[in-house]
Amino acid sequence: MSTFLITGGTPMIIAIIVIVLVLVFLAVVPVGMWISAIASGVKISVFSLIGMKLRRIKPARIVIPMIKATKAGLTVKTNELEAHYLAGGNVDNVVNALIAAERAGMDLSFNQASAIDLAGRNVFEAVTMSVTPKVIETPKISAVAKDGIELLVKARVTVRTNINQLIGGAGEATVLARVGEGIVTTVGSANAHSDVLENPDDISKVVLSKGLDSGTAFEIISIDIADIDVGRNIGADLQSLQAEANTKIAQAKAEERRAMAVALEQEMKAEVVKAEADVPRAMAEALKSGNLGVFDYYKMQNVQADTKMKNDIGTGVLEYVDKKTEK
Repeated sequence: MSTFLITGGTPMIIAIIVIVLVLVFLAVVPVGMWISAIASGVKISVFSLIGMKLRRIKPARIVIPMIKATKAGLTVKTNELEAHYLAGGNVDNVVNALIAAERAGMDLSFNQASAIDLAGRNVFEAVTMSVTPKVIETPKISAVAKDGIELLVKARVTVRTNINQLIGGAGEATVLARVGEGIVTTVGSANAHSDVLENPDDISKVVLSKGLDSGTAFEIISIDIADIDVGRNIGADLQSLQAEANTKIAQAKAEERRAMAVALEQEMKAEVVKAEADVPRAMAEALKSGNLGVFDYYKMQNVQADTKMKNDIGTGVLEYVDKKTEK
């Protein structure tokens, strides 16, 4: 009986082992992905898929881009895609860019596309923009002509990607800054703002001739002036501010002269007081030395008293007249 159980149980154990092995194989080997690759004409072995699993690479991230590249007639290697994936790149985006470049007749290699992708640029968007140019609109740029009138200029810049300059080339912000600088320079060299309003295309011609796309990731195709508004009269404002400053300077100088006059007047009054203080001493010396007699002294006192009385009367009359006038 025991022999029968052992003999009958052996096939069941074998079947369980086979089922476990099949489940392990299916868990390790993405059979569905391998079948899709074979059906699409992509030559990839089961061992390559197992190696991807061991290197912690999702096979779908490599196989699906390879299928797209093969169907598009491109030749890419599994090792190149794996290396780009492990470096942190977007494999699918790179393959899409290669397909778009091949359809547009552009010369773009896998190494160049992967380098652009690893540099942080969207390589597929760059290829698309190279085929279909992009329009960048500047904000309103303030520029002043020689006659002092401010002009607010808005421009539309049509650019396309320069694939060779994508790595290390400046971006949109640099292009906009250079265009703004060119507009300010061109308007500033105009004798009158009316000249700019009459021929706005002159701005485009001058700015475009400056080679503003040098060192950038773009090639400027055209610069079109979208809008021009007349702003403030900067020249008049500056003249007004200058006149106000000159007035303040003149007032300061006048106040300085007035202060000096007051100081001089105080000094003269001090000299008069000092001289008046010396008069009694001089008179005493004159009386003592006999140069001035007593009667002469009294006559002088009477003259001074009479003069003071006349001054007081005159002052009183003037005050009375002023009061009558006010009434």
